[in-house]
Amino acid sequence: MFNDQIRDSTEKLLTAGQVGLLAGWGVFSTLRVADGVLFAFERHWARMCKDAALFHVPIPCTEEEGRRRLLMLVEANKAYNASLRVDVVRNDGSPYGGPVERRSELIAMTASLKDWGRGVKLAYVPQARHAASMFAGTKILSWAMNLTWIEDAQSKGFDEVILLDERGEVSECTSANIFAVRGHQVWTPPLSSGCLPGVTRELLLTEIHAPGFSVSEKVLMPEDLETADEVFITSTTRDLLPVLEIEHKPLKRNDEASRALQAEFSKYVDRYVAEHKAVPA
Repeated sequence: MFNDQIRDSTEKLLTAGQVGLLAGWGVFSTLRVADGVLFAFERHWARMCKDAALFHVPIPCTEEEGRRRLLMLVEANKAYNASLRVDVVRNDGSPYGGPVERRSELIAMTASLKDWGRGVKLAYVPQARHAASMFAGTKILSWAMNLTWIEDAQSKGFDEVILLDERGEVSECTSANIFAVRGHQVWTPPLSSGCLPGVTRELLLTEIHAPGFSVSEKVLMPEDLETADEVFITSTTRDLLPVLEIEHKPLKRNDEASRALQAEFSKYVDRYVAEHKAVPA
């Protein structure tokens, strides 16, 4: 999807002088397509608009027009159960580019869902999130640091990394939020840690209720993860995924909380899909 048209991914549609390409000036979100429905679309769009305003990135269409365009892409690709990435890339503001037709471009792509396996092995990266920054918790195109940390970790046998903030507190993973369980209490770092306000995270805090378990925010240190009854990560394409090891140290695997929360989360997804299937594109 390029703005309001379905285009082949091999077509040359962007130019070298566009500042969004040169500086990673733009915002994005990754959505889950479930039975042809853009799950939690309004939450993803609202977060993207908030981040775009902070970074002076013009959103090129309304929420409903954006939804219509993305559903058109889903239909064109027959991507009824898939992941969908939507980007808004700023065009103007570079001294190296000429006049631009639009101040920003909306670009979207679909991909098959990934099998994440039975869990993940994590490592730590200190000083990786600046929680005091005005831009903390935003989801922007400038992603090179995250990709480098992942590549380094995977070369050492890990799957993902836990990013610590300037105070040494647990913030998040590069593309997932993290939760720790002790007894019937389930905790995730607060936004003051510099973490992204993930949609799955938000739903677990506000909409998903598993009998016997309480989900809330709490400052977490590395030792809180290492001594927890259970640790799991969440993201749009992973749902709730257990953490098997941290720094090659196996963790406890109670799994009672994540199983209960995953069951309730799956029910929520099913209800959302059923309610939104009748909504016209």
